[in-house]
Amino acid sequence: MKTKRLAELALLTAVALIIFIIELRIPNLVAIPGVKLGLANIITVYAVYKYSAKEVAMVVFSRVLLGSIFGGNISAIIYSIAGAVMCLIGMLAVKRIVPVNYIWLSSIIGAILHNTGQIIIAIIIMRSFAVMYHYPYLIISGCIAGAFTGICAQLLIKRVFAGKSS
Repeated sequence: MKTKRLAELALLTAVALIIFIIELRIPNLVAIPGVKLGLANIITVYAVYKYSAKEVAMVVFSRVLLGSIFGGNISAIIYSIAGAVMCLIGMLAVKRIVPVNYIWLSSIIGAILHNTGQIIIAIIIMRSFAVMYHYPYLIISGCIAGAFTGICAQLLIKRVFAGKSS
């Protein structure tokens, strides 16, 4: 991997971490566990459409690992990894059929899959399907947050690609 490319990926990881840490300081808007904006996913969505799957996976897993450490919640890493894997696989698959002008759709699907991965892990860890009662709320909030982060990523991509053509 070229040095410039590695530096770009490191910067994306750092920006995603900064956004993640700032978002941790924002009080929850609703009292449902697991509901948050997921603003760091703006960087993930952007990276999915700009870099290879391997490169995006490096950024995402670095952010998840370091975010768990810096955020002081290392026990939540299994939930984060499950959500990240499902989200990443889904967005990489959707990227093949959704053009860059509609990446907000990819982001919504990624958010839904992220919540699905976390619910699956919660069911396994808690050995109870009771957590499924949260799932509809997570899907609704995931669609809203996914649309928001997707639109932000779409605007970012338009800015970056517009800047390169001038």
